[in-house]
Amino acid sequence: MLSCNPFKINKRIVGVIPALALSLSLAACGGEQAANNGTPGAEASPGTAKEAASSTPGKLDLGGNVALTGAGASFPAPLYLTWFQTLSQKYPNLQINYQSVGSGAGVEQFTKGTVDFGASDVAMTDEEIAKVPADKGTILLPVTAGSIVLAYNLPDVPELQLPRAVYTDILLGKIKTWNDPAIAKANPNAKLPNTPITVVYRSDGSGTTGVFTKHMSAVSPEWKTKVGEGKSVKWPVGIGAKGNEGVTAQIGQTAGSIGYIEYGYAKQNNLNFATLENKAGKFVKADDKSGSKTLESVALPENLRAFIADPDGGDSYPIVSYSWLLVYKNYPDAGKAKAVEAMVEYALTEGQKVAAELGYIPLPANVVQKVAAAADPISDYKISVGGGAGGASASN
Repeated sequence: MLSCNPFKINKRIVGVIPALALSLSLAACGGEQAANNGTPGAEASPGTAKEAASSTPGKLDLGGNVALTGAGASFPAPLYLTWFQTLSQKYPNLQINYQSVGSGAGVEQFTKGTVDFGASDVAMTDEEIAKVPADKGTILLPVTAGSIVLAYNLPDVPELQLPRAVYTDILLGKIKTWNDPAIAKANPNAKLPNTPITVVYRSDGSGTTGVFTKHMSAVSPEWKTKVGEGKSVKWPVGIGAKGNEGVTAQIGQTAGSIGYIEYGYAKQNNLNFATLENKAGKFVKADDKSGSKTLESVALPENLRAFIADPDGGDSYPIVSYSWLLVYKNYPDAGKAKAVEAMVEYALTEGQKVAAELGYIPLPANVVQKVAAAADPISDYKISVGGGAGGASASN
C-alpha cells in the first residue's frame, strides 16, 4: 500500500520497482487526508501556494472532481510521484495518474491524445509537434532537470574516474575488462579486478538514451558514425533493460556492470557512479551543484527547447538535460485546463523545493518565469511564481 508521505515513498521505491508500479492513482491519499484532518493538505510544506480567493482553504475550483492522466519519461518519475501525491493531498478534488513508460511512448501517447499530458527527457522535434492535432496544439514545459551518470557495480572500487575517450571505448566494446590499462592509468590507486565489463542500456524508447547518445556523438566522431543518437539506437555491446528502474536494478545485481541512469536513481539506490571528464578536461562528480553549473552555461530559448550535448565551463558536469512536460494549448474541458495549470504552478514552486533531495536540479529562477508565462494562457487560472521557484500565490 502506498504511503501518503511522498518523501518516505521515494526513499524506498526508486529504481527497484517495475515501471507500472509508478502508475499513480492518488485520490485515496487525498481523501484519507481530508477525512483524518478535516483540512486537506495539512501535511504540505509551509508556505505552499495560497488557495484561490474564491474557494475555501484546500479547495481548487475545478467545477467538480478532475482526474488527469499522463505518461512518459522514467527519468523524472520519482519526482513526479512526490509532486502529484502531495498535490492530491492539497486538493482532494484533483487526482493525477502518471505512468513511467519511457519518453518515446510518452510522446506517442501524447500525440495520439490518449493522455492529458506527456513527459519526455528530449524535447519534441518540429516534426513530432506537427503530428499533434492542430486544434489541440503543443506546449513544451521544462519543469525539472537532472544529470545522467555512469553507474557501475564494483564493490571494491568506491571511486572511479573515467576520461572521455575511456568511457566511449567501454561503451563501444573496445575496452572489455575493468583492469584495462586505460582505466588503470586514470585510477592508479583503485583495486581494479580482471572482470569482464557488462554494459547495460535502455531497451525501450528513451529520452535518457536520447540525451546520453547526443552527448556521446558530440564527444566521439567514432560513436557518431557507428552508433549515432536517438531515443533508440543499436548498441555495440551489452544487455538491455526497460526504464531507468530496470537499468538501475540490472546494474545492482550484475557484478562488473556499467550503465547510464539518472543521478537520482543512483543516489536513492546507493549505486557507485563514475566521475567524468568534461569538455574543459576536468573531472566532475554529478550532484545538484555541478548540474546547476551546466544549466547556467546554457541559454534557454523562447521555445523552451535546449539541447545540452557537451557543455562549456570548468565546473560543469558533462551530461545534463532538462525534462519536459508535454501539454496541450487547448483543452475542451475547462476543469482539466485549469487543473493542468495548477499542476504546472505546483511543479514550479513547491515542487522545486524537493528536487535536490531526490537527486534533481532545481530550475534557475529565470527558467521558472519563462515556463510559467508559457503555460499561463491554457486557462483563466493565473499562474503565480513570485520571484522564482517557491512562495507562489495562485488565483483563479
